[in-house]
Amino acid sequence: MSSASSAPVTRQSPRAGREGDVLAVVSQVGATVSFFDAASDRHLGAVEVIPEPHELVYDPTQRLLWCVTTYHSGHYAENTGRRTELTVIDPDARRIVEVIDLAPEHGPHGLALDTAHHRLYVTVEASADRPGGVVVIDTDTRRPLGRIGLDAPVPHWFAVGPEGRTGYSTNKETPFVSVVDLEQRTLTARIEMPGSEGLALSADGAHLFVAAPYARPFGATGEEGSSAGIRVIDTRTATVVDTLPTKDVVMPVHVTSTGKLLAGELGGDFDLVSGIRNHAAGRLRVFSAGSREELGEVGTGVVPLTINASPDGRLAYVSCVVSSTVDIVDLETMQRLSRLDLGAFGLSGAHGLAYIPRPA
Repeated sequence: MSSASSAPVTRQSPRAGREGDVLAVVSQVGATVSFFDAASDRHLGAVEVIPEPHELVYDPTQRLLWCVTTYHSGHYAENTGRRTELTVIDPDARRIVEVIDLAPEHGPHGLALDTAHHRLYVTVEASADRPGGVVVIDTDTRRPLGRIGLDAPVPHWFAVGPEGRTGYSTNKETPFVSVVDLEQRTLTARIEMPGSEGLALSADGAHLFVAAPYARPFGATGEEGSSAGIRVIDTRTATVVDTLPTKDVVMPVHVTSTGKLLAGELGGDFDLVSGIRNHAAGRLRVFSAGSREELGEVGTGVVPLTINASPDGRLAYVSCVVSSTVDIVDLETMQRLSRLDLGAFGLSGAHGLAYIPRPA
């Protein structure tokens, strides 16, 4: 009886086939959107934008980038005033197409795109005469269609359900997640939460993953009586059904096309007397969005603030604002492949990310 020998398994390089794809990275302090070759990490150039850019989203139907400018300088809870601009960028020509002034709305931050209905949702901070809300933009005309109040002073991140009917906002220290009917443009529910940071939906929209509690601008590991972790919300009942524990407070979360839940965890320790965090390297924590099993973790730069992934779900990108770096992680081997150092280009404050496939 003979036995067949198994041929060695050859893994394709996670960079294979990415020639012509581009990673766009916001430098919050450098006031640029930089472009890197997704196959080689080569720096391709940058577009100067209005200070101080934060988040970024890519619209594949229009082949445009949208970038919010949130504050004149500084960061959440410690800034010199709120800005009102939304910048539209052509990533192929690497030029600004238009700057949209959202005034009297101000402090735009979170971005969520509904390509099927040609809608962009932009969270904005409260003013004296209105609560914080989300502005609805028509991506064809690039003009606002209206706004939805979220009953929170500083809505921050936003997510849209797969059918484009329901939206969710995390609201920093406000103790609930806002749920809105996007067709009726009304607030429909508040899900109790001990403050919240990033959020992401499962592919079918059945579960919402929320980083909680509020991080107190890179601060404590949790509010009193509240453990750090990722709350799992059943969107049908608008209730928390599970918590995925983490060692430290999480800010960004992201669900890949292959169903992996990515979470950016802060590092270091928090001094309760001074109220200052002693920063250290952070971590990328990886879970299965379906089974909620933890799959692994990888070290990152300091203060991971934004997470994105390649369209095939193979690579994770983690931008870290304090170290001004972007870590590129192979999600199959749980190994860091490389690190982009924005400081090498005289830039700092790595923040928003967008993956741009090459033109068809």
